[in-house]
Amino acid sequence: MHQIITLATDSRETLVDITGQVRAVVERSAVSDGVVSLYAQGATAAIMIQENWDESVQTDVVNLLRKLIPRGVWLHDAQDGNGDAHLKAGLVGPSETIPLLNGQLGLSTWQNIFFCEFDGPRDDRRVVCSVIADIQP
Repeated sequence: MHQIITLATDSRETLVDITGQVRAVVERSAVSDGVVSLYAQGATAAIMIQENWDESVQTDVVNLLRKLIPRGVWLHDAQDGNGDAHLKAGLVGPSETIPLLNGQLGLSTWQNIFFCEFDGPRDDRRVVCSVIADIQP
């Protein structure tokens, strides 16, 4: 089963918690055991599993990436000013795979799924969510 999760972002760089939307897709799928594959469409976005306890970790991720990959110093900036966003998205990566165990995401207590925006704000961001069932012999 595949479903597109759509969302809007409100700042240039942010992590948006999409765990609830992914859980809803899993519930609709009625798959008990398997995997959930998530893929961020767009060359300046990514998917990350990270701590959910408070927003400081998400803020730290954004701040770290800003320090590692500053804005305005890359060759691609001559085209559209977002060279850093492409590099950040490539470093984090566009996808994650999560085990599905007894109909539940195999995340730990402190893990959530985040859409990483590096070139926002955007009105129409998309994540492909694929629920794949284990084949039982």
